[in-house]
Amino acid sequence: MMVMEEQPTTPMETHSSDNSKEASATASSTPSQAEVEALKQQLEAAKAQAQEYLAGWQRTMAEFDNYRKRVAAQEEQTRQRIRAEVLKALLEIVDDLERAFQDPNRPRRGRAREWAQGIELIYNKIRHLLQMQGVEVIPAEPGQPFDPYWHEAVGFVEDSPYDEGHIAEVVRKGYRVGDLVIRPALVKVAR
Repeated sequence: MMVMEEQPTTPMETHSSDNSKEASATASSTPSQAEVEALKQQLEAAKAQAQEYLAGWQRTMAEFDNYRKRVAAQEEQTRQRIRAEVLKALLEIVDDLERAFQDPNRPRRGRAREWAQGIELIYNKIRHLLQMQGVEVIPAEPGQPFDPYWHEAVGFVEDSPYDEGHIAEVVRKGYRVGDLVIRPALVKVAR
């Protein structure tokens, strides 16, 4: 009987055997076309989701910016209304002083005249203060068309030289700050 001896492997044979193992491992680790397509679809889905999140974030930021602007505008309107109420109280004083200055018995001589001039200085300071706050007289003159936004009708005049719907008489001055009516002008309207 003949016994065959196992031949030892040479280093070259061992190396080629390792290369074939690596080649088969590399072949199995290379993704198939189906796997590549699945990865591409996952990437596209992730990109779409990222775009959706970005769009949502941008909408939220725009909504927040609009909210901030709305709140700032409301706060400014509130400040203007409060300021208008304070100024409205001063307008009553201005009305009283203007009526006093129209009095034909206003002192014109002596100490009483000096006193009246002092009151007139106070009146001018109040008017200057109102002017610095942007207070303006609402235009209201006889013959001018009646505008319910700026004017308040307190009566009618039947036999007026002015056209119907026009101001016939101004009863009390009106005031505004910009487009905010502090007090409408009281007028009588021609019929």
